[in-house]
Amino acid sequence: MRRSLIFAALVAAGALAAGAVAWRRLRRDPTLPPARRPLDWDAFNRAYDRPLDPPSRPLRVFHLGHSLVGHDMPAMLAQLAGPGHRYESQIGRGTTLRAHWEDHIPIEGYAEDNAHDRFRPAKEALASGDYDAVILTERVEIRTSIEEEAGPAYLALWAGLARQGNPDVRVYLYETWHWLNDEGGWLVRLDRDLPRYWIGEMMRGAAAWQGGAPIYLIPAGQALARIARAAESGTVPGIRSREEFFARTANGDLDPIHIGDLGCFLVALTHHAVLYGVEPPGLMQEIRRADGTMADLPADLDRRALWLMIREVAGTLPETGLARN
Repeated sequence: MRRSLIFAALVAAGALAAGAVAWRRLRRDPTLPPARRPLDWDAFNRAYDRPLDPPSRPLRVFHLGHSLVGHDMPAMLAQLAGPGHRYESQIGRGTTLRAHWEDHIPIEGYAEDNAHDRFRPAKEALASGDYDAVILTERVEIRTSIEEEAGPAYLALWAGLARQGNPDVRVYLYETWHWLNDEGGWLVRLDRDLPRYWIGEMMRGAAAWQGGAPIYLIPAGQALARIARAAESGTVPGIRSREEFFARTANGDLDPIHIGDLGCFLVALTHHAVLYGVEPPGLMQEIRRADGTMADLPADLDRRALWLMIREVAGTLPETGLARN
């Protein structure tokens, strides 16, 4: 489907008056909708009054994003979900939703990071109507992606395209995290950024366009924060600190943004909690990376306790679409 038609459909059915968000450097983008004020909070919150019905069968899922999606996390999600769960993806390195949408913007690492059998071009995939769930994420720093890269508008464009392909598709925004060494404080920012940026500007902003709502939330950052607090108080067998969620560089230094095997497992578990709402049938099975090698998880990890913590987090947020705890 031509981008001009997608844009015209979204703009023609627009829901609110043009508003006050000023995005820089974007007027050259041919499909960028005009700025709009985010949907008012009362109208936004009403979209989440009724929880979603749990899926009756395994899902086919499309992941769109960057290296905090990666290859291993979707593969772990598929293992947790069990037979029948299928997925494809398109990712880049530090890639915004805008860069994925606009053909004139190069995507760093596109050829290398999509050279696998789960790759499918995103626009073709969403327009096909093949997917039960589409999971989108925005680049961090999230503030910059909102202010300079029109994150809410492009979230709405992607959601609209998914719904044109399949009107019954469930669209999700995957909340990630910022750098572990962020000067604002890792936990402080996770607490603050969810209502302010991920929900208050990304999701509520996308809801200003036809097709941009409802978008549901996968609160991975919140799940990591909950587990980190518990681990650092000494109550999570197998985990002692937040640093254990993150990968190591080739020389053994901590990577302060990319997650390792344990982090991927926890984020995959959060995805499963929101998508399916039930304990994963593959929770106690061996978990492997996308390349088939065994994930390095602590032997004494209490997987069911982690699942319960994550389900508790997701069940307190109506934007996930889950029934309240």
